[in-house]
Amino acid sequence: MWLAALRFLGAIALLQAACAGAESVAIRQTEGVVHGFLVLRSLEGALLAEGELNQVARGDRVTSKLAFRFRDGSTHEETVVYSQRGKFRLLSDRVVQKGPSFPRASDVTIDALAGRVKAHRSGEDAKDIDERFEMPPDIANGIISTLMKNIPAGASSIKVPVVTVGTRPHIADLTITREGEDRFAVAGSPHSGVRYRVHVKFRGLAGVAASVLGKEPPDYHVWIMEGPAPVFLRSEGPLYSGGPAWRIELASPEWPK
Repeated sequence: MWLAALRFLGAIALLQAACAGAESVAIRQTEGVVHGFLVLRSLEGALLAEGELNQVARGDRVTSKLAFRFRDGSTHEETVVYSQRGKFRLLSDRVVQKGPSFPRASDVTIDALAGRVKAHRSGEDAKDIDERFEMPPDIANGIISTLMKNIPAGASSIKVPVVTVGTRPHIADLTITREGEDRFAVAGSPHSGVRYRVHVKFRGLAGVAASVLGKEPPDYHVWIMEGPAPVFLRSEGPLYSGGPAWRIELASPEWPK
C-alpha cells in the first residue's frame, strides 16, 4: 500500500507557521500525458524489477497506471484516478501485488468519493474487507509524488493523510520534510535534487500502540528535481508493510550496439 502513497508511490506534514495542510498546496503544475520507465533495485544495487508508468489526462481528470514486473515473476500494479481543479483530489486508488517477492497476494481498492475500502488478501492471514470509511477530503494515496512536485519552495514541511489497511482501514498522517539537496550527474552534466524525508504516523489508538510496541513504519526518502518542470528522481522505502527498503529510479533506454 505504501508505494501507492509513494510513487512513486507516495507523504506530507503540517507546521502551522511555516506551511499549511494539503488543502493549501495549490496546483502549480498541472499533470498531463506521461510515459516513463523505472527500475526497482535493492539498496545494494541489485536489479529486482522493471517498471512502466502510463498517465493520461482528459479534462481535469487524470488516470495514472504504474506496473513493476519482477525478475521472479511477481507483479506490483497501481491505478490511480484523481482530479485537478485548483487542488488535487483523489478519486480512487487500487494496488494489486502478487508473486514470491511479496509475503501474500493482495488487492486493495480505495474509493475516495464513496468513502469505501475493499481489500482481499490470501495466505495464512487471508482476509476480505468491504467497509464504508470516513475519509478526509485531502486523502493522498497514490498522489504523493504529484503533491511533492507542487510544494511551495519556502515550505519546510507539510502533512497529508492517507488510508492504511490492516485488519481494518485506518488513517495515518504522512509528514514530508525537506532535508537538503544531493548532487547527481546526467551525461556528465551536474544537477541537484531535493531530498525529502517521509515520516508515517498512525492516528488514535493505532498510533499509540505502534509507538509503544516499536511498530512504527520506517521513514521513506524521495528525491525531486525542482524548477519550472519539477520531476521525480528516485525514492527509497518498503513497497509493502514490513518489507525491505527498495530503491525506485528513472530508467533510460538501452540500444543494441
